[in-house]
Amino acid sequence: MPVRVEPIDRRDKRALHQFVTFPWRVYAGDPYWVPPLIGDEKKKLTRHPFHEHAASEYFLARRGGDPVGRIAAIENRLHNEVHGESVAFFGFFEVLDDEEAAAALLEAAAAWARGRGLTALRGPASFSSNEEWGLLIDGFDGSPAVLMAYNPPRYARHLEGSGFAKARDLVAYYLDDPDPPERVVRVAEALGARKGVVVRPLEMKRFAEEVAKVRTVYNKAWERNWGFVPMTEAEIEHMAKELRPVIKPDIVLIAERGEEPVGFAMALPDLNAALKQANGRLFPLGLLKILWHARRIDKLRVLTLGLVPELRGSGVDQLMYLRLFQGGRKLKIRCGEFSWILEDNRAMRQALDKIGGRVYKTYRIYEKPLAASVAPAAEPPGGAAP
Repeated sequence: MPVRVEPIDRRDKRALHQFVTFPWRVYAGDPYWVPPLIGDEKKKLTRHPFHEHAASEYFLARRGGDPVGRIAAIENRLHNEVHGESVAFFGFFEVLDDEEAAAALLEAAAAWARGRGLTALRGPASFSSNEEWGLLIDGFDGSPAVLMAYNPPRYARHLEGSGFAKARDLVAYYLDDPDPPERVVRVAEALGARKGVVVRPLEMKRFAEEVAKVRTVYNKAWERNWGFVPMTEAEIEHMAKELRPVIKPDIVLIAERGEEPVGFAMALPDLNAALKQANGRLFPLGLLKILWHARRIDKLRVLTLGLVPELRGSGVDQLMYLRLFQGGRKLKIRCGEFSWILEDNRAMRQALDKIGGRVYKTYRIYEKPLAASVAPAAEPPGGAAP
C-alpha cells in the first residue's frame, strides 16, 4: 500500500491529536524514551509565541488509514532576518522503520520550503535553537535529559539517504563529581574577583525584574553563535511562565558587574526521570506520579550558560560553573548534564574540560540544499500559521 503524506488542519482536534500522539507508536517498548505531556505539546504546536515570527505546516504520512510518520516544515522569519539566510527547518520528525515513509515526509517538508522560495532545509529543529534542537547520533544508552532530543539510531540513515549532510554537531557533557578540584575553585574565585564580577542566585521575589535582566544577557551572550535566534519578549515571558514552577534559585544564576548583568546560567533538576512515569498525561494520576518521583531526582541539566562577549574566556565561566556546583550540592545533586554546546565553542568546552566533564552524547543538525520551485505551493485552510 503506497504512502500518502498530507498536511493536517491544526484546528482539527482529532488530526492534531494523531500528530501529537504518533510517537507512542515509534517508541513502544523503548525504555529510554520520555513521553512528552500531550497537553503541552498541543499548546506548543498551536499557541506558542514562536508562531508570531514564523510559518509552519504539519504533515502526517499514512499507509491506508494508519499514520506511519510525521514532520513539521518551518519558516523561521526571525532566523533568516538575523542570519541573512533563506532556509527552512524541519522538526517533530518521527517515523516507523519505513524508508519510503521517511523519504516522503522529508520531501513534503522540502516541497513546502521550495514553494516559499527558500533555498535549504535544516534540522531537526522543534522549533528553533531555543527549544529542542538536533538529532541524537551518539549516546543511545540512556534517557535524554529534560528538554533534550531522543530518537532511534536509524533516523540518521533516513536523513542521509534523502540527501541531508552534517551542518554542525552539538555535544552534551556529563559530570558526576560533585566536588570540583580545589585548584579550579581557587582560580575561579580569584578571576571573578579580579574582573569585579559577582555571581548570585535568581531572586524569586523580584522575578519580573530578573527575567528582564536575563533577556538582556541572553541575547547579547549568544548573538554571534551559529544558529542562534534572539528570543522575543513574548518568548522570554512564555519560557519564564513555563519554567517558574520548577526553577530552583540556587541553580539559576545571574552574573553582575556592579549593576550591569553580564552573564546568565540556568540549570534545572532533570525532570525527565519523573515525567516518564506520567506517560504523557497529568490526569487522573500523572501529576501525582510526577510529584512522587521528583523527590528522588539527583541529576540536573545545565541548559544555558553565557557571558557578554568581553568576558568570554576570562575565567568567569569557570566561576559560574563553580556556583552551579555549589547550588547543586544544596539540592543533593550528584551529577549533571551540560548541554548543548556547539562542537567548535572552544571557550565553553575548555571550561568544562578543566572541571572534569566528558562528552557523552552528540547531536547533529543536518542540512540539504533545495532546488528552486516552479510555482509556490498552496496552503490549505487552517494549515500554515501566518
